[in-house]
Amino acid sequence: MPFRIIRNDITKVQADAIVNSADPEPKAGGGADGAVYDAAGRNKLLEERRKIGMIKPGEAAYTKAFALPARYIIHTVGPVWEGGTHGELKILASCYEKSLALAEELECTSVAFPLIGTGSFAIPKDQALKTALSVIGRYLLDHDMDITLVVYDPESFAVSKEEYSAVQEFIDENMFRERPLSNAYHRRYAMPAKTETFQERLLELIDRTGMTDAEVYKKANLDRKLFSKIRKDVNYHPSKETVIALALALELDIIEANDLLNRAGYAFSPADERDLTIESFFVRRIYDMTQLESILFARFGHTLKE
Repeated sequence: MPFRIIRNDITKVQADAIVNSADPEPKAGGGADGAVYDAAGRNKLLEERRKIGMIKPGEAAYTKAFALPARYIIHTVGPVWEGGTHGELKILASCYEKSLALAEELECTSVAFPLIGTGSFAIPKDQALKTALSVIGRYLLDHDMDITLVVYDPESFAVSKEEYSAVQEFIDENMFRERPLSNAYHRRYAMPAKTETFQERLLELIDRTGMTDAEVYKKANLDRKLFSKIRKDVNYHPSKETVIALALALELDIIEANDLLNRAGYAFSPADERDLTIESFFVRRIYDMTQLESILFARFGHTLKE
């Protein structure tokens, strides 16, 4: 998938470019910054970093990656949190934007980010995550890049309390439900007989939206080659996760999402918290794939994947 969230040490992630949440001065800082220097080779990297000089907050520059499993290290400087009234989130967004632009300039096809600014710069984790996902999501709608958000430990990752609570409320209300809770749910349990295949129905829905293939697979966070298989191979059987991603991209309501799943041989289970988490997005008509990925990662430690 073009975007994913993983729990790992960023110095061990293989990508064309590794982004370092750097100190503005040409020196090895503490925390993740120091770990990048140690893994790359402190003296060699420091020598290269000194050639760049100071980096202003929101800006980005690059060096060779030396011993890291990457071609480049992109150094970007986040803002120091001062209550959010000094343009900190705008500067943080610029860190991601400038890093992505630089990765593209360097002809990278993959880049790995940490959650910038949540260490010594003290940016609240939920706001840092929201900013990262917003910039990455917008970028991927118009560009081809494999982007990984690398989280070192559970404490460094946090979704908003409002979003988490909304999903939990839906799960509490619908776990182990024995009967539909509304007319909409009644309709979902009374699906019409299938007269079209999954592929036929999918292509019909795409035509209805007027979206291009590229718009669909980018919004669904799917690889172009995988989408091409689905479109061209009448016998291709997608995973449940792929069907869900396509249903989100097409902004289907819960009835249509269930219908599309049904045509591929799947269904949401009212006894499965992960299914209910995903289902809540359709019921609430929230079609942001990166937001869903963040909730799934926060709750279950993994994202939607093929």
